[in-house]
Amino acid sequence: MRGVNIGYIKNLQIDVNSVLILGYIKSSNILIPKNSIIETNQTGLFNDTVIDIVPLEQIKTSDIKSVNLFHKNCLTSTVFCSNQYVVGHRGLNYDDLVRATTRIAQRFDDPRFFSLLYMFLQNSLEISDDIIVNLNGISDIICLFHISFRNFLLQHM
Repeated sequence: MRGVNIGYIKNLQIDVNSVLILGYIKSSNILIPKNSIIETNQTGLFNDTVIDIVPLEQIKTSDIKSVNLFHKNCLTSTVFCSNQYVVGHRGLNYDDLVRATTRIAQRFDDPRFFSLLYMFLQNSLEISDDIIVNLNGISDIICLFHISFRNFLLQHM
């Protein structure tokens, strides 16, 4: 939780559409808010699987003093209790990352992509050249207008 190892996996049961994990939290003083994101992720060079718990809210100290994780009234509190089921989600996975990177690399390997990119760059250069020519023409017109206006003012003052 928050990047700190707070327990370990005690048991793992695989079902057709889900995985049931029995986790052990090292201390009863570790309170996990019910408003938390719980997901499995892979980390490290050897794809170690971890369960990440990311609390989305702060626990008030007034709530902590009255909570007994092993009492039946705990279920109404804002924290997870002992032997309570929690639904988690699948998080980051290196296999998905490799697949996505491969798809991106394959799209960049497509010759049609590079021909379209080359045409886009060529058209952009031509448009920018036209814009520069037009701006130079406008600049010349403004300069002529400035000189004419200055001469007009000098003659009529």
